Amino acid sequence: MRPTRITICLLALGLLVGACTAADEPAGSPPDAEETAAPTTTVVADDERAAPDTTAQSYAGTIAAPEFPDGLDWLNTAAPLSLAELRGKVVLLDFWTYGCINCMHIIPDLERLEAEYAEELVVIGVHSAKFVNESETENIRQIILRYGLEHPVVNDKDFTVWRTWGATGWPTVVLIDPAGNVVGGRAGEGVYPVFQPIIESLVTEFDAKGLLDRTPFEAALERDGLPETVLSFPGKVLATDELLYIADSNHHRIVVADRATGDVVDVYGSGRRGLADGDARNAQFAQPQGMAITPDGATLYVADTENHAVRAIDLAGGQVTTVAGTGRQLLQLGGGPATATDLASPWDVELDGDRLYIAMAGIHQIWALDFPTGVVAPLVGSAAEGTTNEVLQLATLAQPSGLALAPDGRLYFADSESSSIRWAEARIPGGRTGTISGSDAGLFDFGDEDGTGTAARLQHPLGVAFAPDGTLYVADTYNSKIKTVDVDTGETVTFAGGEQGWADGTDPRFYEPGGLSVIGDTLYVADTNNHAIRMIDLRAGVTDTLVLRGIERFAPAAGDEDYRGQEIGLDQVTVAPGTGTLVLDIGLPEDHKVNEDAPSSVQWIVGENVAEVEAVRSLTGVKFPVEIPVEWNEGFGSITADMTVIYCREDAEDLCLIQQLRFTAPVTVADGGVSDVTFTYDIVLPEGA
Repeated sequence: MRPTRITICLLALGLLVGACTAADEPAGSPPDAEETAAPTTTVVADDERAAPDTTAQSYAGTIAAPEFPDGLDWLNTAAPLSLAELRGKVVLLDFWTYGCINCMHIIPDLERLEAEYAEELVVIGVHSAKFVNESETENIRQIILRYGLEHPVVNDKDFTVWRTWGATGWPTVVLIDPAGNVVGGRAGEGVYPVFQPIIESLVTEFDAKGLLDRTPFEAALERDGLPETVLSFPGKVLATDELLYIADSNHHRIVVADRATGDVVDVYGSGRRGLADGDARNAQFAQPQGMAITPDGATLYVADTENHAVRAIDLAGGQVTTVAGTGRQLLQLGGGPATATDLASPWDVELDGDRLYIAMAGIHQIWALDFPTGVVAPLVGSAAEGTTNEVLQLATLAQPSGLALAPDGRLYFADSESSSIRWAEARIPGGRTGTISGSDAGLFDFGDEDGTGTAARLQHPLGVAFAPDGTLYVADTYNSKIKTVDVDTGETVTFAGGEQGWADGTDPRFYEPGGLSVIGDTLYVADTNNHAIRMIDLRAGVTDTLVLRGIERFAPAAGDEDYRGQEIGLDQVTVAPGTGTLVLDIGLPEDHKVNEDAPSSVQWIVGENVAEVEAVRSLTGVKFPVEIPVEWNEGFGSITADMTVIYCREDAEDLCLIQQLRFTAPVTVADGGVSDVTFTYDIVLPEGA
């Protein structure tokens, strides 16, 4: 049996041979750049894809890898890196841009390689932005947090590194051997099966030469020290007459709240990333996004994006099931029985009678799930990425990410990578597609301009929603604005927002909003990077931020492996019998206070009856330290304080942060002891948080 021969595109300085074909030009970048899922690596298999012989072939390169230039911003590392200091490591460069679905698709491959070669491999993300908004270091930091990236990332905003390496598409992956020489590169998805045997070969070869450095690489993660937010990067929101359904995307769950009060009434999903059906507390999701609810309010459908699945929640019984998808990413076009058919990053769903439309962002199509037959299949788009309007099956789409059904049956969609709002005659056999707002000239024709039809400019919109009066609202995500589109005239107008940030009132600010829902005179906004749900009164033009109440009741308890708080064990203390005081001394960051609307509290758990204390005490709006009376009884035991402190900046009272704390103190009650026990903890935020 002869081994599989893996050929990767060789690199010379300034030239990546055989990468992707020339396409449009991203703003500020060199020419010939494109997003691509098609690999340029060739895999030639003998004897039915036999396992590669990684010991018989050397992949060591002979061309020295060029160094990173000075003056670039680095993330997930304490200081800028150089390839010279990484000698002895296999280095993998990942050229990416954060709105590109193909770049998202290779993250699991990179994580798998990082886990398997934790001591030998260093992955470095080279972020060369397609969109202007993506070139800002702070925005890249947010996406690192959202995707959970744990490797260093350099902001190549001027395409200096890109040009040096001759990259031509997103994603492009390049491998450097432990001697600092170029091995080769590849554009497209499917990174793990190609690069794993090559990395294995390099590790074996350089280990035998004594040139492999297995010293662990220490990253300085952007998430270290960051506070826990009540919601984490909520992607979409859905409003009904009484309830609000929130895709709490980075907490991998669906939160249900009372629209009028903000009281959380249910949560679906354990909060642990995974794919598991079952009851509300044990089911698992992975980065859920868009939702649709049946007219009778009985079933909620969820685009479970990174599970490549569509889930259904029985809202009466609380059971979560999978109605489409297998959990595997779609690699070949097709369709078939819904639960036996692979999907590709479904980003939104929309009900139309007995059909469920699915925005299949990962394959640049819109699919339909036919409930009577149980079949899911492509409906709009050829799967080629582009901006061509044609009959449904021949049109080319570009990462559709938001859906809204018009009263006349047209399906409108946010076509994010073409920065446009388009429509499809989804109910009509042989129907066509069209563009109502944004350019139809190419994938890199974006901006921030009001106008009519294709004269308007958007930047990576992710959400659309119709109001009762027929107005189409658009989450113009990378412009951090909400815009309106008149579907009769095509006129696009900025409705709310401007410079990214957070502000309520008549001049609100948003930060990459991703989802919209309208009910009555209220527009709900999933303000993704602000970790908040915003409410716009469409009559008054006033924006408020929803404060969720009682969500801590659904958090994992202390001792649970998913508990997100701090567990603090105190030294044994002797206290005197009789009346005493428990002191909670929690230091808040400067310019922060306990939120006056959200319910902070402490619950006491007393062992062996050593004390009598109020079981639950509200801490809403208090100022620390807080003194709580206690009656000490003779004996020995423990006293535990389970605290939830919901706090906020003094100038942003509705943007809530949450800190869970569990203090446990062993207590002996005997004569000669103290009367007070103090529980102390300082909440410290990293600089700039």
